[in-house]
Amino acid sequence: MFDVGLSAVELAIGIVVVVIAAALQGSIGFGLAVLSVPILTVVDPVFTPIPTLILSLIVGAGTLLRERSDLDLEGLGWVITGRIPGAVLGAWVLSIATERTLGIVIGVIVLLAVAVLGSGLTVRLSRVSRVVAGLISGFSGTSAGIGGPPIALLYGRQAGPVVRSTLGAIFTIGITINLAILTLLGVLTATDVAVAAILTPAVLVGFMISGSLRPHVDGDRVRVGILIVSSLAALSLLVSSLAG
Repeated sequence: MFDVGLSAVELAIGIVVVVIAAALQGSIGFGLAVLSVPILTVVDPVFTPIPTLILSLIVGAGTLLRERSDLDLEGLGWVITGRIPGAVLGAWVLSIATERTLGIVIGVIVLLAVAVLGSGLTVRLSRVSRVVAGLISGFSGTSAGIGGPPIALLYGRQAGPVVRSTLGAIFTIGITINLAILTLLGVLTATDVAVAAILTPAVLVGFMISGSLRPHVDGDRVRVGILIVSSLAALSLLVSSLAG
């Protein structure tokens, strides 16, 4: 097996975090990256951001296939239009950032995402709002592996199936674009792919669990839990990065 330099304890933590994060995203439409990236970056930076980006692609594709009948097809095109330039900018940042700088960037993005998602702010669905959300999502998704919050904010007041299917489509297409750009720029490495491959069984287990959770999950309570855990992890990551 490709040696990614992870200890047994680090790998065990990674598996547990990914199972939980994948189950949450499969249940409410987003959350894998917001929950897992700050925690896993503290455990070992090799987990993020590109491996978690690949894992988010798997869950996004699975969600799209499972709930494709509720997809907001019209809005999808405008969001993807915005994600392309955002992804290019995010890939450039990722290619020049040091590990310490990336830790700070991830921590700040997570805290901003938590603040926005926790504010109760609503955004009117329009062509402009979809493109802007796609632009921000493309940048943060590529540079920090966290592209869900801007899209979750945009669709947060829609019905659950619409949110999950539309976010699933956006993640599937958008992350494919992100990974293509990262590959062209030489940022994506064999280690990234190997880490994602190691954690793929965990993400599949989490996604399967989400199938039974969807009818019973209280979206607001789950969101609050994600925001609390993500805030604590992001603060820890910021402190350790700034201290380094």
